Amino acid sequence: MIPKHLKQTLLAGAVVGLAAAGHARIGEHQVPPATAKVAPVPVPVASSSSGVAMVLPDFRGIVAQNGPAVVNISVSTTRQIVDPGVPEPDPNDPFQQFFRHFQPPMAPGGMPMQGMGSGFIVRDDGVVITNAHVVDGASDVTVKLTDRREFKAKVIGIDKPTDTAVLKIDAKDLPTVKLGDPGQIGVGEWVLAIGSPFGFENSVTAGIVSAKSRSLPDEGYVPFIQTDVAVNPGNSGGPLINLKGEVIGINSQIYTRSGGYQGVSFAIPIHVAMKVEQQLLQDGKVSRGRLGVGVQDLNQPLAESFGLDKPVGALVDSVPGDGPAAQAGILPGDIILRLDGREIRDSGQLPPLVADLKPGSETTLTVLRKGESKEIVLKVGESKETRQASVEPAALTKGRLGLAVRPLGPDALAESDVKGGLLVERVAGVAARAGLQPGDVVLAVNGQPVTEPEQLRELAAKADKHMALLVQRGNSRMYVPIDLG
Repeated sequence: MIPKHLKQTLLAGAVVGLAAAGHARIGEHQVPPATAKVAPVPVPVASSSSGVAMVLPDFRGIVAQNGPAVVNISVSTTRQIVDPGVPEPDPNDPFQQFFRHFQPPMAPGGMPMQGMGSGFIVRDDGVVITNAHVVDGASDVTVKLTDRREFKAKVIGIDKPTDTAVLKIDAKDLPTVKLGDPGQIGVGEWVLAIGSPFGFENSVTAGIVSAKSRSLPDEGYVPFIQTDVAVNPGNSGGPLINLKGEVIGINSQIYTRSGGYQGVSFAIPIHVAMKVEQQLLQDGKVSRGRLGVGVQDLNQPLAESFGLDKPVGALVDSVPGDGPAAQAGILPGDIILRLDGREIRDSGQLPPLVADLKPGSETTLTVLRKGESKEIVLKVGESKETRQASVEPAALTKGRLGLAVRPLGPDALAESDVKGGLLVERVAGVAARAGLQPGDVVLAVNGQPVTEPEQLRELAAKADKHMALLVQRGNSRMYVPIDLG
């Protein structure tokens, strides 16, 4: 049994610790001058058996520099009622738990829901970076600064393959983060995260880099940084920072079987996210290179069967006939060893490198075929799945209906049997209550065909209390009555 006086001492220590944490100051909004020491100050914590003092870093300067540029993001959306005949995913299924984004879950149902996440300011005129899954499908996005000001944010665009989103708020002279080079970090290096876990804004956690260039299932375009930094629901979109005070990644995913942090987290390298940011701001979409090959890893038996001493390279297992690789003469069974002179160690390394290539440019592959090395030059194609990355088109219709729509593109028109219409991207308000869903195509309003968002806006503004939308959902068409109240 612990003596009473010892219990009181332990409790007092806990209270003092909490008080110190509660009053830690984040610092002013300006970035410290170049002469100020931002690097952490070593703090002695123990002595080794050799008598040499061991040290841990002091992160206060880094937090003071970057904390004011980290924001809290809250979103609202309306989720449709799930069909009661369809079972919910088993929360105990390990495949459901394996790789999970850590945005707080939203309750099912047909009513407004709230979510939250983190982000950080990269331009002083109000450009904010966060995760795509934080804002995807949101009808309203609010950005809250550390000085407690709040702004309605415009979603410039999202890119699901890299889980990156770009927001814009109407503000100027904002604090910004300093960006670093993820390629310079080493395994075992100290890093810290700033975010809003469980809504606790500007919380700081620290750890080390556990591994680099991790390939995760269905995430082929991102060479993730693995860390043991504690991240939890609400940390999504927050920065991962090195000891120089530079942002090197965006906290995005965790490995979990419980739904919470279990010691393994993953961050998107910042150079990947910034390439997305530049393309979304300049072009409104993200373009990626495409070779048109399917690849797999080699194990030792496969390597030996192809005449290799060790498993290295990406083994081509399929070559679609309409791709650049087929036109250049790449064959199944080829082993890609280099891309423009850069060594390919495994199949997971290839997709991010190919994605960085500019569509229309030329690239050189070094391949091993039947024991002989060959160099093959091919023209880079464009990845079809990333041509429409923007989710905030120039013209969106919300207003009375609560719809965000855009005209059908050429690809969508070619795949359907309609001559025109408006693709529903987000739903809220009366449209959500009427049962409209993202992915529906609005063909007509009260019998009048619509092909532009402004037409829908004008017809909704002129309507009295009711209107009927002709909607195509999949292969079915139906009229949906809208009660404008």
